[in-house]
Amino acid sequence: MTDTTQSPILVRPAETVATELRASPPRCLLVVAHPRLDRSTVNARLVDAAAGLAGVEVHDLYDAYPDYQIDVAAEQERLRQHDVIGLQFPLFWYSVPALLKEWLDLVWLHGFAYGGRAPSLAGKVLFCTASTGGDAHSYREDGRNGHSMDEFLRPLERTAVLCRMRWAEPYLLHDAPRLQGEKLEHAAGDYVRYLDALMREAAR
Repeated sequence: MTDTTQSPILVRPAETVATELRASPPRCLLVVAHPRLDRSTVNARLVDAAAGLAGVEVHDLYDAYPDYQIDVAAEQERLRQHDVIGLQFPLFWYSVPALLKEWLDLVWLHGFAYGGRAPSLAGKVLFCTASTGGDAHSYREDGRNGHSMDEFLRPLERTAVLCRMRWAEPYLLHDAPRLQGEKLEHAAGDYVRYLDALMREAAR
């Protein structure tokens, strides 16, 4: 008689995955923009996972600038010191949260981020990590939102082009309110591997 019992799926903590992937890749700046990260489940878990990966610096904008008074010089220097730049946020009204938009407007200036012969961000990698409340199907032309995530994220992709950066495939997590337990742990582990791959690719 054939035993049809399936072996249980073993979920390894994202921190374990991060430890196994430790190396000396280029430094990654993960800019996190979530107005209430303390109440977040999905984004907070991803941040915790990313923080355990060597070479990643997590920069929480709402924690650093609760009054929106952004230190432009400090932020530009932080960007200069990293090879991979990531923007992590929940999709708000089909766009980025307010403070992230303010940060881009004030920090990514002409003569620094773009323009001139040697803009400071040229050659770096830019990616985004976005979570959505709707499922993947709702972000299609025939879905509830009428457009794909590629279209909603097009301004960030064009920002990368303008700044002569390399745009990387975004890391997307749909249906965030219902992502928990083993599914969330799988996502966190995948996120660590995604970040590690980006940094390794940047090193080539």
